Amino acid sequence: MALKLHVPTLNSPEAAQDIKDTILTHEPDAKVDINLEQKTVTVEGKASEETFKQAITATGHQISGY
Repeated sequence: MALKLHVPTLNSPEAAQDIKDTILTHEPDAKVDINLEQKTVTVEGKASEETFKQAITATGHQISGY
């Protein structure tokens, strides 16, 4: 099941790539879809929701409701 997270600080293609690269470092087989317009990150992988949230916050971004 895919996890969809709202990342209000997502504001550039470079930021999106940074988030994607960080997630893939933690989970190389994850499917990552980033919608810059809606400021969402959708991740499908084996790692826990908490792991993906920590990966995103480690890049300096905030998750809405986190």
